[in-house]
Amino acid sequence: MRFDKEASSSSHVLQVPPLPREDSPLLGHPRQLSSQSKTFANIFIAIVGTGVLGLPYTFKKTGWLMGSLMLFSVALLTYYCMMLLVFTRRKLESRHGFSKINSFGDLGFEVCGPIGRFAVDVMIVLAQAGFCVSYLIFIANTLAYVCIADNHTKILGLSPKILFLWACFPFQLGLNSIATLTHLAPLSIFADVVDLGAVGVVMVEDVLFFLKNRPALKAFGGFSVFFYGLGVAVFSFEGVGMILPLELEAKYKEKFGKVLAFCMAFISSLYGAFGILGYLAFGEETKDIITTNLGPGVVSTVVQLGLCINLFFTFPLMMNPVYEVVERRICDSRYCLWLRWVVVLGVSLVALTVPNFADFLSLVGSSVCCALGFVLPASFHLMVFKNELAWNGLILDAVIVVVGLIMGISGTWSSLTEIFASKA
Repeated sequence: MRFDKEASSSSHVLQVPPLPREDSPLLGHPRQLSSQSKTFANIFIAIVGTGVLGLPYTFKKTGWLMGSLMLFSVALLTYYCMMLLVFTRRKLESRHGFSKINSFGDLGFEVCGPIGRFAVDVMIVLAQAGFCVSYLIFIANTLAYVCIADNHTKILGLSPKILFLWACFPFQLGLNSIATLTHLAPLSIFADVVDLGAVGVVMVEDVLFFLKNRPALKAFGGFSVFFYGLGVAVFSFEGVGMILPLELEAKYKEKFGKVLAFCMAFISSLYGAFGILGYLAFGEETKDIITTNLGPGVVSTVVQLGLCINLFFTFPLMMNPVYEVVERRICDSRYCLWLRWVVVLGVSLVALTVPNFADFLSLVGSSVCCALGFVLPASFHLMVFKNELAWNGLILDAVIVVVGLIMGISGTWSSLTEIFASKA
């Protein structure tokens, strides 16, 4: 199937009933349609996350060439599967003559009924919560590194990481209590600007460190870390759950595939450069969070604190899909303060138990993101187009499903092995 031959979608919108039902769309009616530049910006914001910070450490394990090949391969496969979601939604809408598939969960319901909705809901909850766990790990580790010289120091009987994580907890309860995301939107834009600026500064610092030290490097790290690296690469390309809403709000839907392809190429190039430069700068001394390699100094401190601010305010935004699912299933889509607080507590407790940032990225990327990003899109596309695809199209979808399952199982095992090894 070629991406330039996109099916048209109807502009009519199904009226959502007053009371939420299993087949009710997760999102409301589309807002003002986005231009190509705004669509590009929205895709960029939805995809780029904390995974980039673990890429240099991953390249240390896999080797710079092997890591780069995996990264660009995952980017290409992710793009293809994102477009499978778009094609599947448009095909179903063309059958019904109206548009009511506003999200990944809606698509799952249309293809497989309540089971499809449940499968997508579970994966989105686990993925989004996993992203937020990584945010807390980064914030706690970074603040401990910046503010306390000796990380073995105990304060009130707690390690610095645990202390800073619990210090963030009451503030996150407050931010996650906000029922609407409107008030957080300016903070989100600020956070993404800070993120890009910090990544740029880190890359410049990496070049300076490399010119000074020129450490020994390896191109290939061996097959034993192959699936570990794939897990981090898959995690790095967040945002598959936002592709359908973003395409729905795009003004020029026939050009969405090209905009998405350009954005994915830009992001993967940025990721590749960041991962390689980080590994080039520090070699075997590369740490799981690359910013902790920068050492003391005003620039280093500002960069690390800026990233912490970014993730601190991004946390409630990334948790919003989780609240949508749990409140819809437990509280009939009504706002529930205590349930949100319980979820934040659960995410914080998980963050306390994870010893290594990059290991956790690999675990979430392998166990959840592979299913959400590869297995489900290819499965839904195969079910909807099974009577229209040629044999090579059927085989391609089936291969993606099998490869996604193999990557998920093997990567999960590899990540758990690394996590338990670091605890020992």
